[in-house]
Amino acid sequence: MKAKNKHFDLLLKPVVTEKSTVGVENNQVTFKVALNATKPEIKEAVETVFGVKVNAVNTLRQQGKVKRFRGVVGKRPDYKKAIVTLAEGETIDITTGV
Repeated sequence: MKAKNKHFDLLLKPVVTEKSTVGVENNQVTFKVALNATKPEIKEAVETVFGVKVNAVNTLRQQGKVKRFRGVVGKRPDYKKAIVTLAEGETIDITTGV
């Protein structure tokens, strides 16, 4: 049971944007993941949680933007995105939840 919780700690939430929904046509699903997550860990987590076969995982680190609110400078947090390519015939419906 402990390992299952670890997988949920790695996969924070799905990313739903115009670009990520276009990726669904190419068997790609995009997730926001923990900053310290590695590609093999992300692959294992997606395969375990959703019960699908993963072909590839591509990751990118997004630096947080510097923003101003009422003259006070603040910074959005950094985050890591993972674009997961699924095997042919596999799908994940991220709108229903786990």
